[in-house]
Amino acid sequence: MTRQGELFNFSATSDACIKCGKCIPVCTIHNVNADEVTSPRGFIDLLGAYQKGDLELDKNAKDIFESCFLCTNCTDVCPKALPTDMVIEQVRADLADKYGIAWFKKVFFYLLRHRTTMDILFKLGYVFQTCGFKIKEQTQSMTPRFSLPIIKKGRLLPSIGQASFLNSYPEEINHGGKRRVAIFIGCLGNYNYTQIGKSLVEILEVLRIDVFIPKKQLCCGAPAYFTGDFATVDHNAKKNIEYFEKFIDEVEAIIIPEATCSAMIKIDYDHFFHDQPEWQARANKLKDKIFMATEWLEQKTELKSLLASKGRSDLVVTYHDPCHARKMQGIYKEPRALVSQNYTITEMSDPNVCCGFGGVTMQTEKFHYAQAAGKPKAAMIDKTGAQVVTAECSACRMQINNSLHEAQSGVVFKNPIELIAEALKS
Repeated sequence: MTRQGELFNFSATSDACIKCGKCIPVCTIHNVNADEVTSPRGFIDLLGAYQKGDLELDKNAKDIFESCFLCTNCTDVCPKALPTDMVIEQVRADLADKYGIAWFKKVFFYLLRHRTTMDILFKLGYVFQTCGFKIKEQTQSMTPRFSLPIIKKGRLLPSIGQASFLNSYPEEINHGGKRRVAIFIGCLGNYNYTQIGKSLVEILEVLRIDVFIPKKQLCCGAPAYFTGDFATVDHNAKKNIEYFEKFIDEVEAIIIPEATCSAMIKIDYDHFFHDQPEWQARANKLKDKIFMATEWLEQKTELKSLLASKGRSDLVVTYHDPCHARKMQGIYKEPRALVSQNYTITEMSDPNVCCGFGGVTMQTEKFHYAQAAGKPKAAMIDKTGAQVVTAECSACRMQINNSLHEAQSGVVFKNPIELIAEALKS
């Protein structure tokens, strides 16, 4: 497989950069590591030098290119719309080819390819979690149904559900309606934040929309894509495309309550298969039926007016814009339009600032950067006075929960789908 570096020519990208510096103030890594090297124009210059043969991809270069959060802030403000995030994703594949991937990442990506094995391990993980860790319950009366977080060495990690979402429901759920949609749940929503999927099913029941839960869906491939494991991306993307093609004409939409998964399937599959035109075309045929959950619910149903007929909650909510929702898909008005029907939304000073999740490498080998990026976000959330922060992204949820925990904040995180389901019950 050719590298995207050949499609997004490193030298051409570097030469096109006018060094205006508009990317610097919004760059997540530069804000926590103020070095020109770890800035968008720094990354681009190094990539140009690499392609021209003036820079070796040594371990120092590996460390630099793995420092990017891939938040896409730079592409959002770049006057020339340079694909900085994409070329970094591709050089990471070159680095993975040269240096390999850490053993624990290999194990993780293997599990992403094999759903049955992952199911077994997560079941064992649930048992080990309940026996081997001290569980700290969130005591806020507003969150009685939330899974309990694991506290380990001072870091807040998501707990494992007793049963995964995919294994908790039949494949077909008849709500007595004339419409039918499929749900793609995402890995964190499937195993950890299982209330998201449950809430989505409850919303569709109220709307009398039948549900198809595709049991053979695999991870969208985003964790592997951002790390440079293109073999796993190739495997999972093709399996998902083949599977979706079998039922796509029988459903109105595939709705996804996760920004990263939605962006990966709808946008990044097209980028990834640039050198495999048959698969690129097949991926693109699915696009019109791929939606973030709030996007589809707000645009394609009467949910907003139904929510308006319900009572208003006393909860004050602030909304965080996931990078893969607002910047990649333009989705930010829809969740606010739904949530605001029943909750007061108090906007933080900059809801578009990256939370600092940054992917597998950032959360493991470079977690100090994630912590540094998370601190101002937690402070921003706290300053709103909201009791709840919401975002349609479980990666953001994991990162923000830990940042709030480190800040000793009492703010609780909920997916907007959960808030909507609760409002419908009022």
